[in-house]
Amino acid sequence: MSNTKFLNIDSLSLQNFDEDAELIPLMTPEDEEEINNEVLPESLPILPLRNTVLFPGVVIPITAGRDKSIKLIKDANNGTKVIGVVSQKDESVEDPEAKDLNRVGTVARILRVLKMPDGNTTVIIQGKKRFKIKEIISDDPYFTASIEDLPEEKPKDQTEFDTIIDSIKELALQIIKESPNIPTEASFAIKNIESSSFLINFISSNMNLEVHEKQELLENSNLRERALATLKYMNVEFQKLALKNDIQSKVRSDLDQQQREYFLHQQMKTIQEELGGVSSEAEIEEMRSQAKTKKWSEKVGEHFDKELMKLQRMNPQVAEYSIQRNYLELFLELPWDEFSKDQFDLKRAQRILDRDHYGLEDVKRRIIEYLAVLKLRNDMKSPILCLYGPPGVGKTSLGKSVAEALGRQYVRMSLGGLRDEAEIRGHRKTYIGAMPGRIIQSIKKAGTSNPVFILDEIDKLSVSHSGDPSSAMLEVLDPEQNSEFYDNFLEMGYDLSKVMFIATANNLATIQPALRDRMEIINVTGYTIEEKVEIARRHLLPKQLEEHGLTKDDVKIGKRELEKIVEGYTRESGVRSLEKQIAKMVRHAAKSIAMEEEYNIKVTAEDVEKVLGPARMERDKYENNDVAGVVTGLAWTSVGGDILFIESILTKGKGNLTITGNLGQVMKESATIAMEYIKSNAEEWGIDPGVFEKYNVHIHVPEGATPKDGPSAGITMLTSLVSLFTQRKVKKSLAMTGEITLRGKVLPVGGIKEKILAAKRARIKEIILCEDNRKDIEEIKQEYLKGLTFHYVKEMSEVIEIAITNQKVKNAKTL
Repeated sequence: MSNTKFLNIDSLSLQNFDEDAELIPLMTPEDEEEINNEVLPESLPILPLRNTVLFPGVVIPITAGRDKSIKLIKDANNGTKVIGVVSQKDESVEDPEAKDLNRVGTVARILRVLKMPDGNTTVIIQGKKRFKIKEIISDDPYFTASIEDLPEEKPKDQTEFDTIIDSIKELALQIIKESPNIPTEASFAIKNIESSSFLINFISSNMNLEVHEKQELLENSNLRERALATLKYMNVEFQKLALKNDIQSKVRSDLDQQQREYFLHQQMKTIQEELGGVSSEAEIEEMRSQAKTKKWSEKVGEHFDKELMKLQRMNPQVAEYSIQRNYLELFLELPWDEFSKDQFDLKRAQRILDRDHYGLEDVKRRIIEYLAVLKLRNDMKSPILCLYGPPGVGKTSLGKSVAEALGRQYVRMSLGGLRDEAEIRGHRKTYIGAMPGRIIQSIKKAGTSNPVFILDEIDKLSVSHSGDPSSAMLEVLDPEQNSEFYDNFLEMGYDLSKVMFIATANNLATIQPALRDRMEIINVTGYTIEEKVEIARRHLLPKQLEEHGLTKDDVKIGKRELEKIVEGYTRESGVRSLEKQIAKMVRHAAKSIAMEEEYNIKVTAEDVEKVLGPARMERDKYENNDVAGVVTGLAWTSVGGDILFIESILTKGKGNLTITGNLGQVMKESATIAMEYIKSNAEEWGIDPGVFEKYNVHIHVPEGATPKDGPSAGITMLTSLVSLFTQRKVKKSLAMTGEITLRGKVLPVGGIKEKILAAKRARIKEIILCEDNRKDIEEIKQEYLKGLTFHYVKEMSEVIEIAITNQKVKNAKTL
């Protein structure tokens, strides 16, 4: 900008003053001195300014619109070209009087008068000296006033003043640099001003100040004070400017980012539409139209609309967008108020249950009862049934039959080994990869809000650092709470009260008590041999034939052969192993057909042994009673009932008692109680009390590898020891179960049905039980009890009376 002309206004020829030239007329110290030496006239025409203040040395254009002002300018321009300029106190006054004018103003010289097309007159004037109005002489046709000079006070400390001036210059340059509205040339003007007072005036004139603030600066005669006041205003101006620029840049970058994203989205939308994809807008519209067809409550509808609006506002590129979309899709896919119609044909339901399951009368009766109530009430909180019993008795498959009988959808959820609470309750959707819990997912899969829901293996729920799932199940399985089941992902209550939950378990002991309390426990006991044979004939054999691609004409297994398989090759309450053995028989036939070998279509006992090998499970048959101290007991195991033998033997010694056979604490205690009871009642059974001192007693329960515990073997041990000490035979084909006490009482035990079935399998004819177990026997079907005689006892002496005969064993020892 070295070619910029800085002009002395006095040497400026007005004829050559180009109105378009970008010139900033500057005043040199010589000009300033010259102006200061000028003598002011006694009186001057006064031009009131409405919205600006003129400072000495500064050139400004003024537009005159009032008739008085135009006349004044015309007269002055034709005359001396010198006028007095003062500002009005209130700029809104159209026709000011003497009292509306400020007393201090600036003598100005008219540089140029321009006639504007709109009839106004623009005049370019330069300030010369400050003056003060002494009095107004006239106000017609314009103000004329007598004036007096107002000299400036020079600063006392020139060094300090120079520093202030440097600060003003520096700050002015910064303001020019930061402000987008001030032309860059202004900085050259500032740098080239030599006169300190003109610098202050020039800057004061160009600052964004109110008229009264500029007037205050003009009236201040002390140059140092005026410089400081100007610096203060400049500081404020600079801070405002910095703040404004900061805001501007922030807003600009935000807008830029938004515009950029908008532009990219538009492009992406176009590309997607070109490729035949769906844009996010179309997706949202589709969701909205789907929502209109949903049967859900007003509350759910409102929540969905709110969440859909949230999706609409989201940028499709952010990670939350897909989570939000999944969330809304789940809402649309869930069957909120959709229920399948229950079929209340109870006879048909009974037929379906009988067709699919042989036996299980209790369970079937309970399901028919439930249907009957549902039919009468037409609406009820579904009960939560828990089918518990040994593996392979058909607990899980019952669920399918129930669903078919009710005409409901069937869903199954396996809880085995589940250890994370979120699997049931879902994750909050703030997590990446958040999902609803398995309950809600299963309901979605079912497509109705009232399916038959099988909770398989509820006793196998485990606990980990991720929470306790069995506690999360409490809400699901409480008919009072589950009408508002809260899923973390769904963030709303979902009604599970119409769902029919059926839980299955092998062992109630591992189920949390609070959870067990919420369910109706139905004991699914093991099957008898007869039942197993029927199940094999009706269900297992046809199923295996179908799975192996054969027909019923290719393999025929009679009842006797099935019984042989059941007794000789399986040992369980259920029928899983039985099914495997039948599968082996069918596979043998399939292989023979494929290889065109000859085989018996009607399976014989020899065929069974040939295919399955020699029978392995015959060991729980009753053994003879030739040996003293061997008694048959009845035991309950997790796979059903079983018989076990208790053996005892005497050796010369000092009366020690040894117990073996991998026994638990309770069983060992039973042996000790039996021993002590015999010692105290020895005379009653003709036993010499001296024997106890001379012989050691050893009690053993085979098989040694199998852990055994519980009080059931109490009376068996007692009988074994009495038989041993008296060397008398135990009654033939007899088994027993019961707990004993020191005072000679017999107490009841559990697992009676399984034990009875085990006794039948082992060809036992008579069974000794506690009187209190009579009610358990009465619950068992009469046909299972055929061929069995029951002895109910209360005292241990009764047990001995029934069990021990008067006949001595072979090779009886003399004690």
